[in-house]
Amino acid sequence: MQERGAVAPLKDRVPGGLALAVGIAVVVVAADQATTSWVEADLRHPVHLLGPFGLAVRYNSGSAFSLFTGDGPLLVAVSVVVAGALVVAAWRSRSRVAAVGYGLVLGGAVGNVADRLFRGHHGDVVDFITLSHWPTFNVADAAITIGLVLLVLHFWRRPSPGTPDVAPTGARTQADAAPSHDAEEP
Repeated sequence: MQERGAVAPLKDRVPGGLALAVGIAVVVVAADQATTSWVEADLRHPVHLLGPFGLAVRYNSGSAFSLFTGDGPLLVAVSVVVAGALVVAAWRSRSRVAAVGYGLVLGGAVGNVADRLFRGHHGDVVDFITLSHWPTFNVADAAITIGLVLLVLHFWRRPSPGTPDVAPTGARTQADAAPSHDAEEP
């Protein structure tokens, strides 16, 4: 019989990970909806802010980079499924960094769904932050991007669950110290 290393317990979740993610998502949705309302009410002409940054109201019926243009109902359905998966992932998260990332992506997804469902633009998302050579975006899009980058960096740096720890040269690992039961006896 082969021995295996210790398995991480299922209860190894970070305490309050779901609450942290949901709290961040609420802040993102509030910031996204407040800025969108302000822009729709007061921004009549494009405004240059600083360097490549500016403000100009645009309506996007697609997803990021205008993909799936005109598929608003499909994007809402996919966003609801993704939001549910993000809540489960946040609940299971084993680090605060992951919970923050999930919260940013969740808040961005909910903010964009709110635009599609509750703003009178036939399912379009309101985008208003402009950069010189980049598509126009909004606070929800920025939160999604930052959250995804944070999650990628977090999971890239973290060793996978099945990866054994590497012992310094010359040091004996627990597996080396344990007697082998596979060897044939004379």
